Amino acid sequence: MRIYLDAKETELVSVICNCCKKELPVENGILKAEGIQIKHTFGYFSKNDGQSEAFDLCEECYKKITDKFQIPVEKKEVTEML
Repeated sequence: MRIYLDAKETELVSVICNCCKKELPVENGILKAEGIQIKHTFGYFSKNDGQSEAFDLCEECYKKITDKFQIPVEKKEVTEML
């Protein structure tokens, strides 16, 4: 869950893992810990047509969830990060 200073989402104030409720550190609007944000808008043929959802996970919860996958997450080594 992301909390912003205003409705225009100009400055990030807080990020909380939706799974474990751990608050991730944010300084001057910058997330200072590893986490993942997932956003998805459901389309046609879904039980959730037209619904948009978003959530955040800390790195530990992401690992716990993906470790349960029947097909492992596809991984690639990245040498340049922006």
